[in-house]
Amino acid sequence: MPIVKTITGVGHRVVNAVWRIGIAARFFALTLTHSGSGFRRFGLIKKELFSTGVMSLIIIIVAGLFVGMVLGLQGYETLKRFGSESALGVMVALGLVRELGPVVAALLFASRAGSAMTAEIGLMKATEQISAMELMAVNPIARIVAPRFWAGVISMPLLAAMFSAAGIFGGYFVGVVQIGVDEGSFWSQMQAAVDFRHDIMNGVLKSFVFGVVVTVIALFEGYDAPPTAEGVSGATTRTVVTSSLAILMLDFVLTAMMFGGSE
Repeated sequence: MPIVKTITGVGHRVVNAVWRIGIAARFFALTLTHSGSGFRRFGLIKKELFSTGVMSLIIIIVAGLFVGMVLGLQGYETLKRFGSESALGVMVALGLVRELGPVVAALLFASRAGSAMTAEIGLMKATEQISAMELMAVNPIARIVAPRFWAGVISMPLLAAMFSAAGIFGGYFVGVVQIGVDEGSFWSQMQAAVDFRHDIMNGVLKSFVFGVVVTVIALFEGYDAPPTAEGVSGATTRTVVTSSLAILMLDFVLTAMMFGGSE
């Protein structure tokens, strides 16, 4: 019967999703357990920091610059209706530090670094390099996964800060240099309105959580990928899609927790 087949199919997908969440949680726990050996070999983490963080700087800075320029244009047109053009710096800074900086930087990080992690580990599994490590009594979680995990967790808040800084400069360039907003008002009101604890630190916390989630998803999908070309490509796609949805969902949850009851 079609209805029975539909219910069976939905139930199978739900059970499979719950099973994968449990396996991913166990994978995350193993990664934390074996992180000590990764820190003892800090050169591995430093190498991964270069590939995940430094190699993502260009796209982060360029994207942040243009996002800030768009915020400057849109914000000026909106604030001009209320005669509050001098508050442009506040709007640009708060929009970037609280929301756009962590979220957009995390989406770019998932698309660039997360997909690269998944593809790299998936190819290592397809070419049996991980099996070879296990035969040589080398723990692949400690040797491959843990350094990449901590590199992603460390680099994500730094990339979000670079994104916000580039965005503020873009808003300054459009608002002050091109349009003619008073420079003193732009910077002074921004400094007076942006609070270190409630705005900057909350943005850093968001980017840290996004870094953990995106990196775990990317590493798990690569480690769990079927050892075929089609399996690796599917795992890479799932990394980007799942990470993007998780970032947007967590952004709402974290924003509600941080700012929902602050007034």
